[in-house]
Amino acid sequence: MPDSKLLKNETSRSRGRPKLEDVADIEKTILDVALKEFLTQGYGGASVSKIVRDAGVSKTTVYSRFASKEALFHAIMETQLESLAPADLLISPTGGHSLEEGLRNYANRMLEVSLEGPMLGVNRLMYSESHRFPELGAAAAKRTQLGVKRISRFIKDCATAQGISCNDPETAAEVFILAIRGWFIDAMLTNRKVTSKQRKEWVDKAIRVLMASSNTW
Repeated sequence: MPDSKLLKNETSRSRGRPKLEDVADIEKTILDVALKEFLTQGYGGASVSKIVRDAGVSKTTVYSRFASKEALFHAIMETQLESLAPADLLISPTGGHSLEEGLRNYANRMLEVSLEGPMLGVNRLMYSESHRFPELGAAAAKRTQLGVKRISRFIKDCATAQGISCNDPETAAEVFILAIRGWFIDAMLTNRKVTSKQRKEWVDKAIRVLMASSNTW
């Protein structure tokens, strides 16, 4: 049932520009409702009209913020990723984390959240429907690119801080991100229950193998 505060905000918007906090509340509600719709109905079956109705806002309000169903899905993914604060997992070289420690923190946290809750649901949806909806594949590719860019920058920063050369941080970052993604996909598609201990042990092995080749980066 729509939040009475949001309904009040929605009906009174014509009398003045909404406050920033009201805008944030409205957008959060739209995304929360959209996430539920995607997870219960799938991407193809999700209805923007139902999202509008369940969120208690107008179509104009939704489409002024999210131009399409695809835009809504992208926004949900970005919100989930931002909530993880991935940059904080790595920390800059001067912040105390070594390259190895930063990569380990990042891998463990990303795998942990990817195998539970809403993130797992979104991932299942992307992989199950991407063959019918290319925009889902594009969303997954964009997420991968963002991860590669973030890790590449971290590797380069660490190399600079240590005064060593690093000619190809992008390839190292891509190998790292795709290794994480591959392990996650295997666990997801086989419905394998992964314990925290198993995840940490695999991450330790993967980081050890990656770091063994660091002199070639």
